[in-house]
Amino acid sequence: MLRLVILCGLLALATVTWGQEATGPAGAMLTLEQAVALALQNNRQVYNATLEVGKKTDQAAAARTQWFPVFDVNVLESYLLTPVDFTFHQGALGTFPSTGPIPARDTTIRTERRPTTFVSAKVTQPLSQLYRIGLNVQLQEVGGAVAHEELRRQRQSVVHDVKQVYYGILQTLSSIEALDVTLQSYRELDRLVAEYVRQHKALKVDRLEVKTRLAKAEYDLLRLRDMLASQQEQLNNLMGLDIRTEFRVNPVSDILPDTMGQTAASTRALAQRPELKAAQLKVQQAEYDRRIKLAEYIPNLSLAFTYLSPVNIDFLPKNIATVGVLLTWDVFDWGRKKQEVAERSKTVAQARTTVSDTENTIMLDVRSRLRTVQEQAALLQVNQLVQETAKEKLRIATDRYAQQAALLQDVLQAQANLAEANQQYQQGLLSFWTARADLEKALGEEE
Repeated sequence: MLRLVILCGLLALATVTWGQEATGPAGAMLTLEQAVALALQNNRQVYNATLEVGKKTDQAAAARTQWFPVFDVNVLESYLLTPVDFTFHQGALGTFPSTGPIPARDTTIRTERRPTTFVSAKVTQPLSQLYRIGLNVQLQEVGGAVAHEELRRQRQSVVHDVKQVYYGILQTLSSIEALDVTLQSYRELDRLVAEYVRQHKALKVDRLEVKTRLAKAEYDLLRLRDMLASQQEQLNNLMGLDIRTEFRVNPVSDILPDTMGQTAASTRALAQRPELKAAQLKVQQAEYDRRIKLAEYIPNLSLAFTYLSPVNIDFLPKNIATVGVLLTWDVFDWGRKKQEVAERSKTVAQARTTVSDTENTIMLDVRSRLRTVQEQAALLQVNQLVQETAKEKLRIATDRYAQQAALLQDVLQAQANLAEANQQYQQGLLSFWTARADLEKALGEEE
């Protein structure tokens, strides 16, 4: 009777179902949604990508300032190393009947060596350059849009990594729970077999077999706990927290969501994937860059105001101001601009080819991920049937051993099979959600 009671207890331990709250170490409960939110808020890679978007905004704002006048002021404080002479020859200013030649003889106005100051200022308002400046502003704005898509890609990558690590923690906890149940069963068996050996109802080798399996299970448990600690540190790092922060995780649901068809999934991915949008924006970047190079054929025409004041130079006027039009034109460049335009045209063609390649890559990725999700869902149903079968086989083996119609080895094997079936079911459930996370990333989901 004692034998039957203990074996029934072992059966109850071995048939424990996983799905209760995954406790893990002490700490606050951390749901998957909370982990994702913390990562998006605190992750360092996401923060750097956000700063990059801000940098592109600043660059666009700086480019817009080129529309406005340019103020250039120069002040030269110097010392004359040689005197400055202005010589007027006799009659240089004319000869008149009443006065005679002016000046009457050669006259020199000399500025001796001394400190001098030259003040010059120029205000230039671009005119023909406004077209090229506008193209550059648009180029910078498109660069900001590319940076924003990179931010979206980084957010999606972080969300995917968080889900992968979170599900990995649950898988490890599932294995630990399975081993805990197995250890309890082995300890009960060890006690039971020790009693049977003492009563000469079992052989010493039976107890050695149980002790060997118990030691192996304890080693596996130690290895899994170390793995769990590493996974928790990795998740804390993704969330931007102290890696020593303790928390508990919440099990995933065993209710599987419906999956969409391949056509709908491909359409959704093409509309949401940041890689495709970035590739399309880079076509615009390349086109703007080509148009900017073409605009260099236009002469630079500006409205200019200049002012010059030489201080401490005798005879020269102290205030010289002009206003007019300034034209600069690189008339002959040996074909440089033509070759640069040709090079940028090839860059545009490359960018357009990249868009087509990215579209095909996305569709291949989505369809592959979708098939994997469907396969994992089908495998999970198989694992559930295997689990139920293993439970029934252990019950039968336990009853037969209690009636001395089966060997202890049969019970151990049935128990091991059930523990493996339980773990396979949990692993299959988490593998489904992991594949689902891969699919969500392939679809371009950000949360």
